[in-house]
Amino acid sequence: MPGWNTAATICTVALVSLAACRAKGPAETPPLPRLPDATAERFDPTPLVDPFIGTQAHGHTFPGATRPFGMVQLSPDTRLTGWDGCSGYHYDDSMVYGFSHTHLSGTGIADYADILLMPTVLGEGAPAGLGDPEHPFAARFDHADEQAHPGDYRVRLDEPAVQVELTATPRVGVHRYTFEGPGRPALYLDLRHRDEVLDTWVKQVSATDFVGLRRSKSWARDQRVFFAMRLSRPVEGVTAVSAVTPQPGSTDGAVHYVGPDVRLLLEPAASDEPLLVQVALSAVDEQGALRNLETEAPHWDFEAYRGEAHDSWQRALSTIEVEGGTEAQQRMFYTALYHSMLAPNLYEDVDGRFRGMDAKIHESPDFTNYTVFSLWDTFRATHPLLTLIDPVRTRDFVHTLLSQAQTGGQLPMWELAGNYTGTMIGYHAVPVIVDAWAKGITDFDLEQALQASIASADADHLGLPGYRTHGFVPAEQEHESVSKTLEYAYDDWCIAVLAEGVGNRAEHERFMARAQHWENIFDPSSGLFRARENGAFVPDFEPREVNIHYTEANAWQYGFFVPHDVGGLVARHGGPQKLEQRLDRLFVVPTSLVGRQQVDITGLIGQYAHGNEPSHHVAYLYPYVGQAPKTQARVREILTTLYTDAPDGLSGNDDCGQMSSWYVLSALGFYPLAPGRDDYVIGSPLFERATLHLPNGADFVIEAPGVSEDAFYVQSATLDGKPHAQARLVHGDLVGGGTLVLDMGSEPNPDWGALEPGEPLFAGPHGQLPVPMVHVPEPAFVDSTTIELSMPRGDAEIRYRLDGTPPTADSPRYDAPLELRETTTITAAAFEGGKRSPWVEATVRRRRKGMKVSLAHEPHRSYRAGGPEGLVDGRRGNDRWRTGGWQGYQGMDFEATVDLGKAKAVKTVTVGFLQDARSWIWMPTELQVEVSRDGKRWRSIGRATHDVPDRDTEKTYVRDLVVETKTTRARYVRVRAPSYGRIPSWHLGAGAHAFIFVDEIEVQ
Repeated sequence: MPGWNTAATICTVALVSLAACRAKGPAETPPLPRLPDATAERFDPTPLVDPFIGTQAHGHTFPGATRPFGMVQLSPDTRLTGWDGCSGYHYDDSMVYGFSHTHLSGTGIADYADILLMPTVLGEGAPAGLGDPEHPFAARFDHADEQAHPGDYRVRLDEPAVQVELTATPRVGVHRYTFEGPGRPALYLDLRHRDEVLDTWVKQVSATDFVGLRRSKSWARDQRVFFAMRLSRPVEGVTAVSAVTPQPGSTDGAVHYVGPDVRLLLEPAASDEPLLVQVALSAVDEQGALRNLETEAPHWDFEAYRGEAHDSWQRALSTIEVEGGTEAQQRMFYTALYHSMLAPNLYEDVDGRFRGMDAKIHESPDFTNYTVFSLWDTFRATHPLLTLIDPVRTRDFVHTLLSQAQTGGQLPMWELAGNYTGTMIGYHAVPVIVDAWAKGITDFDLEQALQASIASADADHLGLPGYRTHGFVPAEQEHESVSKTLEYAYDDWCIAVLAEGVGNRAEHERFMARAQHWENIFDPSSGLFRARENGAFVPDFEPREVNIHYTEANAWQYGFFVPHDVGGLVARHGGPQKLEQRLDRLFVVPTSLVGRQQVDITGLIGQYAHGNEPSHHVAYLYPYVGQAPKTQARVREILTTLYTDAPDGLSGNDDCGQMSSWYVLSALGFYPLAPGRDDYVIGSPLFERATLHLPNGADFVIEAPGVSEDAFYVQSATLDGKPHAQARLVHGDLVGGGTLVLDMGSEPNPDWGALEPGEPLFAGPHGQLPVPMVHVPEPAFVDSTTIELSMPRGDAEIRYRLDGTPPTADSPRYDAPLELRETTTITAAAFEGGKRSPWVEATVRRRRKGMKVSLAHEPHRSYRAGGPEGLVDGRRGNDRWRTGGWQGYQGMDFEATVDLGKAKAVKTVTVGFLQDARSWIWMPTELQVEVSRDGKRWRSIGRATHDVPDRDTEKTYVRDLVVETKTTRARYVRVRAPSYGRIPSWHLGAGAHAFIFVDEIEVQ
């Protein structure tokens, strides 16, 4: 297929810089990309970086001091709770709680903010208690007194008046505090700050030195941060602010402070000189932290550290030199490049030791270990960008991912501080590894990489068993089934590519077949992807609805995620023109959403949502339908309307650099549609000239003469002086050096840029038959029901069974609708020419005759579970509530009336409930049951309570509440379950309405 690569044809130019990696000593970190000396001296883009971009609205970035990919992110903490407090800082705030040493950039979940320090004064000028009692040394600040530059953060605090200056080495945070008002200087150390503490201790080992541990639990379930802190002058007094008792050390006689709430006030010796503090981190042990401190911070020259931080950023950012555009565009560009280099983070000590996914200590003699892999986001643009401009570090990322698989048993999905967080979907370490390999980074064990990838794909969790068996993730088995099916299929294609490169034909064929599974959820009538439940599409389809079937998106936003099989996507839509029309409609349909609230869906153009990742490749599909100018127009629109150089300049949270990396690559003029291929789609450059100073010493230049606010259409192109008719760049062309000239104009040129979408996977040698559809009128019936089977396309014969076992070629052939009178599980598969499709399964249940249910309130749109009759259909909800097996009610009591059809003996009434307090779902306060013979006069027959702990946010509970009474005759049974009410203050969702989840009412 066009753009594919094999091991025999990989361009090896990028590997020149990898030789140094193999000889890396254990105490070294990877070298920054090499620049020609003259360029390094004259070109300094750091003044164009504004770390405040993205700190307002929902960008979730932080402004503090750090090195490129550094272990330490030393930044102010101004917001401790809420979604917009994920990074610890928000531009709308005016009070700072302190300065902690770890922060996450752009994430949608909060964590880090470890080892908080806050300068303060005692006596005259002491703070007036601006914070709450938990933060007695909080201080106000004004943005007019705040500055941030790469590796450099400064702010002046009010009351007390302290000038704060922060910088960093890779593993050490360096503070300089200048006390400008009255009072005795002091330093507040808080180890309880922010997330749940598992274990903390501090030990004073000299007049100036302290070591300690903060072990905590939040998104990362077991995060260990050892630290070594040194002050520039002796500490003459230590006071415990919290209820912790100092005790002598067991062996060394040093004073220890141990407990879940270690907060200390340190009083350094009086001096008119600024107070300097150095804090080194380690995930290994206190000796590692001390060694990091001694190695990286051997002196007290603050300006030297700040200068070194600046130089490291100057070298890193100078890999790309842009000319032209506006100053605001250049500021946005270099800030985006800066944000792209904040993660992953260094996660090993200077001696090469690191804590693995098994919590044990390991060594990395031939690679540098990292953490913070936001892979669902960053596989799309951030990692491809770094593969291009920093292959040395990318090699280390690959080795880290393989090490994490080895020490933890699986490739990570979203790894944080050596923890599997269980967040997001897919196995997107795979495309990061395969993309690096496809682009020439092969200095790792390919067989190990293949086996680790296969292990992820063959795991028995997250809907994968059903995906492998049925050719899609059944919605009744796993939530977000559409998104998971699509992303598994793409990841499987990546595995197939790697297997082919390794020479494993069997696995190549197996995973190339799995890469076609996206077809089994494609709905020709809507041109979008739909959830399949019980054999068929889930009814009542609304493409704008945000529901349990999609990950942070809806059907529109996931409607084009087949980057590995564009030819198949074109074919399924009925040709290029039909797909073009569907793409056009995406950008013009109303922006309103229905269904559940999803804060991640922002930056809308029609239903295109740039503020979240599933849409990021979509604008680059147009060349494959012969309409490259439409890519150019949409990319320019996104670049200029959804990014600004203001604090609220990101249209969504940056997700460890993905939003920013999209901007960098798109502003350069190209984008990787499908990481794992060795090519890029050309869009519309923002600058007149951009030069990539590549690590191997080569330069690749993109010139766009005539580009402007109005002239953003490509008229023609040349590559190294030769006509270039396609909107496509090959990685080898880039890393080999050269010049791409794009002649720009104000009118579209439809004759330039068209790309062949490639042969559909299903038309090739590995083509698979689609999975049949099972049409079930209703999942529960009274007397009988009629089931129909059909093929989504083609005329392959369908074989079926009625006993729930997989069908074979000898099973009955489907020729006419099936009439069923008993509870039955139907299985079906397609057969043709020796091929067999995956098999589909559906169950219909016979329920009690005459029972009807009426509801006092409509359930939440996303949690309807079959409507009123779903409460008596015999299908019990389980602890996987996200699959939709429960009815959900928010902000109201649950009340239902069961009509038994005629008066019957009633002895027991049972109602099932679920609690997942972490997800805002609580048991009701009780169950109340009333009965009536005529539906007018009611009498109570009892109540039932439970002992489920409401503060347990770790466990999901499924409980039946049962009311028993002496046998009584009644036709109507009414059940009420009062809501838990408002979520209490101790919960992250404090103040919101709790949910009740209910399923199955049994009357006996």
